[in-house]
Amino acid sequence: MSGQTHDGEPPDGARGKRYPDARAALFDFRPGASVMVGGFGLSGNPEHLIDAVRELGVGELTVISNNCGNQGQGLATWLKARLVKAWKGSFMGGNPDIQEQHHKGEVLVELIPQGTLAERIRAGGAGIPAFFTPTGAGTVVAEGKEERTFDLGGRPRRAVLETALTADFAFVRARRGDPYGNLQFKGTTKNFQIAMAMAGRVTIAEVDELVPLGAIPPEDVHLPGIFVQRLFVAPTHRDPIEHRTTRPR
Repeated sequence: MSGQTHDGEPPDGARGKRYPDARAALFDFRPGASVMVGGFGLSGNPEHLIDAVRELGVGELTVISNNCGNQGQGLATWLKARLVKAWKGSFMGGNPDIQEQHHKGEVLVELIPQGTLAERIRAGGAGIPAFFTPTGAGTVVAEGKEERTFDLGGRPRRAVLETALTADFAFVRARRGDPYGNLQFKGTTKNFQIAMAMAGRVTIAEVDELVPLGAIPPEDVHLPGIFVQRLFVAPTHRDPIEHRTTRPR
């Protein structure tokens, strides 16, 4: 490992769940960790946490995410820094970094159908060790896995046994958060992030805005604070557009 050495103790500036920045919240993030990272493509990425891990140089990581960055941005910066040992996700198209490293045998890749990925993460957070799904039955997705046939609606359906996913850490980004860690997400950035926060042993949230306790109406709390161990305020993000398409007037 290169970069900062961690002593495993929270920094003096931490107040309850709140930390001054991403680096402080990562005080015990070590080589070999498994980490779930929210976002979809380059949308809704916890950019400050991603940047901090790259700066710290913590490697040998097992990453669970829908994709692994794109166009050299987002999680692709971890690949460029050779910090990733294995990746589990559903989409690697358009990402030459992971394709190249996988073909060279440098990064192990487990491609998972997107719905199955979401359900494996949700199962991990719910304490469900495994489940059967018809998705992937009879294909390469089912290789090496248990298959059974079930009667669904009066007709037999083959199904594959899929195991739950959990991780040492979960990185999420929320629109608003309060001091207890209650979070409100914006639009489709809820994709994966809520389930990941429940499946991570330590969930770290970067929030665009920190509001007082009670400022988020109960019905607008998308993730209760019991699932969030640390948070910090990150009011600015790059939010890159993957492909900008324009037309002449």
